Amino acid sequence: MQKYTTQDIRNIALAGQGASGKTTLVEALLHKTGMIQSPGSIEKKNTVCDFDPEEKEHQHSLNSAVVSCDHAGHHINLIDTPGMLEFSGHALSALTAVETVAVVMTAQHGVDMVARRIMERAAERKLSRIIIVNKIDAEDVNLEQVMNEIQESFGKECLPINLPSGGGTAIVDVFNKADGDVDFGSVADAHTAIVDQVVEMDEDLMATYLDKGEVSPEQLHTPFTNALKEGHLVPVCFVSARQGVGVAELLEIFSNMMPNPMEGNGQEFERKMEEGLEAVEVTSDASKPIVAHVFKVTADPFIGKLGVFRIFQGTVKKESQLHIGDEKKTFKVGHLLSLQGKEHTEVDAGIPGTYSQRHRPGSAGAGAALGFSDPLPGSFLFLNPAYPSKPKTNQNLVP
Repeated sequence: MQKYTTQDIRNIALAGQGASGKTTLVEALLHKTGMIQSPGSIEKKNTVCDFDPEEKEHQHSLNSAVVSCDHAGHHINLIDTPGMLEFSGHALSALTAVETVAVVMTAQHGVDMVARRIMERAAERKLSRIIIVNKIDAEDVNLEQVMNEIQESFGKECLPINLPSGGGTAIVDVFNKADGDVDFGSVADAHTAIVDQVVEMDEDLMATYLDKGEVSPEQLHTPFTNALKEGHLVPVCFVSARQGVGVAELLEIFSNMMPNPMEGNGQEFERKMEEGLEAVEVTSDASKPIVAHVFKVTADPFIGKLGVFRIFQGTVKKESQLHIGDEKKTFKVGHLLSLQGKEHTEVDAGIPGTYSQRHRPGSAGAGAALGFSDPLPGSFLFLNPAYPSKPKTNQNLVP
């Protein structure tokens, strides 16, 4: 069994335009938490996430990859997704497996088409969102202009949680402090803006804030989480993944400020009944019947076909018997694996909020729901699919 609980888990998908530095950022996070001795690089073809030979050859991600790290008593699961439009399905599938989406963009290019699409789809799924501006140490960048562009594109609820300093060589926290030297704007103004936005979620806290002029970080935790869940706040943070600037601070944000599976907005499931579809309430309760969802299927040249799934409810064990979608026949889980890029470690069980992988998933393709047989007939299905049901454009081939 895991040494952590569901409350300790943070599930975060990194999504954004190709070459925005998502994979490099994962390397920096893994290195900072001691998971790897030194950060790999795309150029050296030795990153944890881009392990496929095609990815190494073309030097960009083609598939989503799952890794994890531990920080400050929290277990952080990261899904690194490809940024090229041709492989956007992998990024959209990852949205079904997380509570938080981190949209990564570069200081040079700012808001791009992929960022717009991911922000929109994440909002549709009621996921918490955070924007990461990477490569802040690059030459000839206007970070104030990037911040303005973010707000113009996604709304005034996008507020900096830290600001760059020293020409992109450092960052200054503006959530917990109200002073410091920064490259643009004012720490005091940024601090007031984000605290104002958070306290709006709690009338009693607002009264205290207006009376005393300040509230403690502990008082802000619950309204901060609620602001994320309701889309009332989208924090913006600044990093240079390659130089390690802002990485330690980002870990603090991920572990202490992003929602755990019990706090985040849950995915919606339905049960297919004879009378039609019936909504099923799914909670992060390890003692209840199993509900899981396959968000990725891959093939290992030595092991074979592997299905990667997120556990939403119940505890999956090796001997668990599960249904796939509306199939009446069950299958035994058998080998249960945890993931770290291409590496697999066998585990005895998986709790709500965790990702697991099993050999030979059979008909459990990407998008399939897995459920435990219970006294009620029917099966668990996703209410909101990861992909649009209708094509965006129509084209005809003319001979």
